[in-house]
Amino acid sequence: MANASSSPGAKAGTSSQAPVIIKKYANRRLYNTETSSYITLDHLAEMTRHGRDFQVFDARSGDDITRSVLTQIVMEGEAGGQTMLPTSFLRQIIALYGDSMQSMVPHYLEASMAAFAENQAMFRSAALKPFEQLARQNLAMFQAATEMMTGGLLREAGGKPAEKFGEKPAPAADEVAQLKEQLAAIQSRIDGLKG
Repeated sequence: MANASSSPGAKAGTSSQAPVIIKKYANRRLYNTETSSYITLDHLAEMTRHGRDFQVFDARSGDDITRSVLTQIVMEGEAGGQTMLPTSFLRQIIALYGDSMQSMVPHYLEASMAAFAENQAMFRSAALKPFEQLARQNLAMFQAATEMMTGGLLREAGGKPAEKFGEKPAPAADEVAQLKEQLAAIQSRIDGLKG
């Protein structure tokens, strides 16, 4: 039996789950034995994109037809305007059928796609790093703006954090006395200016 997880597009980690068994009936309907429901080729394509392994068997003969169903999904994708396979590539593949090198092609294509997938994963992780840095910078700016908007009320006079966010701690008795003295001095100056 051919295993669909050996396909180049399968994601890592699919071997830990047993493949889903799909039965294809004479009326071309596909039956998912895991969910006990009929599905479409689009469902199988989505399963593939999510790295879920499956095998398709002809319901009447029991033959493994996974390869032909996967090829059918590719062909429908190509016909639907999502072309990925250049015409020259398709011609080269066709030319290799019956060639003495034919047996090497699947291994070469598998290794090439595995390397491509690895490079793609590295590119994606490298591409996300600037966004992570940007998110950290945005968070730092947001925190700074929040502190500025609250007027630094998040800290007590002694530099200790306040009990609750945005809540100014109660000033000590001597601080209140100092503030009263300062207000009295300012008031006396104002009074002196008036007179």
